[in-house]
Amino acid sequence: MAEVSLTNISKAFGKTQAVDDITMTIEDGAFVVLLGPTGAGKTTTLRLISGLEKLDSGTVKIGGRDVGGDTPAQRDVAMVFQQYSLYPHLTVRDNLAFPLRSPILKTPEDVITEKVNKIAEVLQIPHKLGNKATELSGGEMQRVSIGRALVRDPSIYLMDEPLSSLDAKLRADLRVELKRIHADLGSTLLYVTHDQIEAMTMASHIGVLEEGRLVQYGTPKEIYEDPRSVYVAGRLGLPRINILPVSLFPGDHKGTQIGLRPENIRQGDGIEATVIRAEHLGDHTRLHLDLQGHAITTLTDPHQAYAPNTTIKINPQSPLYFDASGARVV
Repeated sequence: MAEVSLTNISKAFGKTQAVDDITMTIEDGAFVVLLGPTGAGKTTTLRLISGLEKLDSGTVKIGGRDVGGDTPAQRDVAMVFQQYSLYPHLTVRDNLAFPLRSPILKTPEDVITEKVNKIAEVLQIPHKLGNKATELSGGEMQRVSIGRALVRDPSIYLMDEPLSSLDAKLRADLRVELKRIHADLGSTLLYVTHDQIEAMTMASHIGVLEEGRLVQYGTPKEIYEDPRSVYVAGRLGLPRINILPVSLFPGDHKGTQIGLRPENIRQGDGIEATVIRAEHLGDHTRLHLDLQGHAITTLTDPHQAYAPNTTIKINPQSPLYFDASGARVV
């Protein structure tokens, strides 16, 4: 594995600036997630690192070496795509072995057998090695797709939303698997997603992208608790953070907007809000409120009943403040 360093990298497609002056270091052994909506520049960043797209400006270094002039094969990266990209006529064993049989790697067959068996155990599919790819479930096919990258020993693994086409249970299962695999292999991994749960549960560090720019980089805890903007605050947390005018709450406040995580709204005193509906989710209740025409979501005691149109009092705890442009006010 190797450290990957991006310095002022940019890429435009016509008039669209897909990646805009990104500087970031992916440390050796880190699990870094790029988080952002469609069009934020996540996939383009991966393609610039892999060499599938050519930089307009900036440098990409892998293991301290500038790879700007290298082909994708010379960069020694392994990429997992959103679609499975398996060879349907080949068995699982041969799909996994395929990258190792390339003319560049020239891996001996005994080594190929050893690596394929090891990765099949890691992915918990050794009993499927003799099956054709067409005989697998969606989750098994994605495991094989991930396994085709893992059989190699590249400088970095690049994963482009590999779980997005799976159902919720499979996504949850494979999130756990990927984190375990990362821990077992000690690999360097850059993972792209728009799913904040994937980012929060798997990443050692998160890079939040907005319109091609890296707007914040840090641990999941840092970004959740100390976001630099309303945009970043809204990328993490379910239910999403409540952004409200500070004028709704008495007292002295900084900025013009107040940000309240659902867990940071207390009941019992404060200002009056009206219950719109309650969603009972087992271990907690999600309470939807109206506060002087503004919608608020908070979390509350699962054992208490809340009838619609009931009036309760709420009080903000540990609020975040933002100015009119959405920038954080410290």
